[in-house]
Amino acid sequence: MRELLTRLEQASALDRVGDKIQSAVRAVVRGQVVRDVLHGTWLGHPLHPALVQVPVGAWVSAAVLDLIPGQKQAATALVAVGLAGAGPAAAAGATDWSELDREQRRVGLVHWSGNLTAVALYAASLTARLRGDDGRGRTLGFLGLSTVAGSAYLGGHLAYKLAAQVNQAAPELHRIGDGWHPVADLSVLPDGKPVGRSVDDVPVLVYRDGDEVSVLLGHCGHQTGPLSEGQVVRVDGHACIQCPWHGSVFRLDDGLVVHGPAGTDQPVLRTRVVDGVLQVALS
Repeated sequence: MRELLTRLEQASALDRVGDKIQSAVRAVVRGQVVRDVLHGTWLGHPLHPALVQVPVGAWVSAAVLDLIPGQKQAATALVAVGLAGAGPAAAAGATDWSELDREQRRVGLVHWSGNLTAVALYAASLTARLRGDDGRGRTLGFLGLSTVAGSAYLGGHLAYKLAAQVNQAAPELHRIGDGWHPVADLSVLPDGKPVGRSVDDVPVLVYRDGDEVSVLLGHCGHQTGPLSEGQVVRVDGHACIQCPWHGSVFRLDDGLVVHGPAGTDQPVLRTRVVDGVLQVALS
């Protein structure tokens, strides 16, 4: 299985189809507000994993009821609930997928194809059940659930092996030792301009706003873009940094994610000034 997944990650032939679908998704899902909603920026957590609980939970429950005599109507209703929940989950997943790297998109494309196959099987299952062909409906339902399980495996591979839509900056916190670390003399830090520094070889972004100084991890949590090379923008009166790679926006005072595709906040370090030297420590 690992060898198969490695081949899938390297299957450049999928890029021809994936690139076209990526362009189509970006053309359909337009507007920063809509994209932020689907990325889960407002939630501080990717929305797609939460939404998939509705169809998966409904379909697993339907499979259990299909094994219990006298539960035809309840199982049919749950199949319908799962189909209704699949649409929003797919929209959020497609929006996240459109902002991933090529290797991630290849696996995601097959994951997406598996989900579409499962939806088709469950739609056929619902049709058969409503027509009174319960045996066929159950068979198609079990086939759909098996397809969902395989697709979910690929989704886990995307998240845990390829780090799709997880905060890729957070693990760097574990590389910073305990205690306070000197970063720079406060007097040399420019006002209102992001500066790149390092703490225990971990890149950080330093931003000074008058007497206030904030320090964020330097790699964007979305896809490790160099935040110190980003542009400072104002959002609702807050100074924010915009990632130069994919455009995610984070508040500089507390790391809160303002705009996606990032779905989680940017890690922030504690700061203090001792004898004119800026020091940082883990929060």
